[in-house]
Amino acid sequence: MTTIKCRGVEFPHIQAILFDKNGTLEDSEAYLRSLAQKAARLIDAQIPGTGEPLLMAFGVNGNLLDPAGLISVASRRETEVAAAAYIAETGRSWFESLKIARQALEEAEKYIGKTPSPLFVGSLEVLQLLSQAGLKLGILSAATTQEVQEFVANHQLGGYLQLQMGVDEGPSKPDPLLFLQACQALGVEPSATLMVGDAVGDMQMARNAKAAGCIGITWIGKSDHVQGADVVIHQLDEIQIVEA
Repeated sequence: MTTIKCRGVEFPHIQAILFDKNGTLEDSEAYLRSLAQKAARLIDAQIPGTGEPLLMAFGVNGNLLDPAGLISVASRRETEVAAAAYIAETGRSWFESLKIARQALEEAEKYIGKTPSPLFVGSLEVLQLLSQAGLKLGILSAATTQEVQEFVANHQLGGYLQLQMGVDEGPSKPDPLLFLQACQALGVEPSATLMVGDAVGDMQMARNAKAAGCIGITWIGKSDHVQGADVVIHQLDEIQIVEA
């Protein structure tokens, strides 16, 4: 077992670390902002007047993306449902509203393309270091499992990760069941597993699953986005190995 240290806080007897993807390992701000803007325009073209409220709901203000906003932290299904709720307010039926929201997001994805978002500086090196120390590593993201797998393949991270898990039809963050399922898949106890994420949902999920600890990362320095974290860092290389 390994002791992990961040900013003076030590987590002993660690066997595994789970990482969020968007905003933690992957600098996906530009992609998510573009996705929200395109989807909102597509919906507004069909239902005028919905574009601006949708952008606010997505967490986009001009060229700024709220890292705690809907498009940043919600699952794909949750994003569709939230967008559909705005559409339904105009008098459309619920199933029609869901269809419009789903099609707009799918079309927006095709329009933007699949250019991979970059890794945050230090992500690869930290994964390499932790993997070499014998820790089991995984990604536990609100993105779909397919998106997680594509991210791992694009950045050739498969050699360092034993788990690539997203949210599909089942529960979403902050449901602790996700964390418990991830730990079971890795063959480790939650009490020996750390969670690293950039959102309150990551912290709540891990805490409710009785994780060994929660490391909040905020690249923009706003620690309120990771309330509930045992320690808050601003770069991944602040995750250090004390002993292995």
